[in-house]
Amino acid sequence: MIQERTTHEYRVEAWWTSGRTGIAKSDTTPSAIHFSTAPEYDGLAGRWTPEELLLASITGCFTTTFRTIASSLHFEFTDLEVDAVAKVHKVGSAFYFEDIEIRPTLKIENVEECDRALVLLERAENRCLISRALGFPLRFKPQVQVIEPEFSF
Repeated sequence: MIQERTTHEYRVEAWWTSGRTGIAKSDTTPSAIHFSTAPEYDGLAGRWTPEELLLASITGCFTTTFRTIASSLHFEFTDLEVDAVAKVHKVGSAFYFEDIEIRPTLKIENVEECDRALVLLERAENRCLISRALGFPLRFKPQVQVIEPEFSF
């Protein structure tokens, strides 16, 4: 069976502005992102770093992937927060990501859905385009919280 192939192209431009800072812009968004090397590498504090932008890509991809899966399977949840933490180390003159950990916290109201929630979180981890594009595995630590529904009178 031949699978249909669909191709999408994404484009971002980045340019140096001064010192260790720059601006990145996409054709599809009205606002630019001001970025800098991290302060520990003589960059400016208060600006996005390339490392943080990578983590934002991972967490954003995971969040939207999970939402798509949950929606297609009519899975109800009240909230999803995704935390990502990266460690970078230096070998010789080059820096490498040593470890990236993704910690999604999914909030649901039905305790009977906990097992299904964990399966869907793992499915989102496996299908996230950005995570799959990295050259090393990510550590995945999902958590499901059952919350009490709020009643209004």
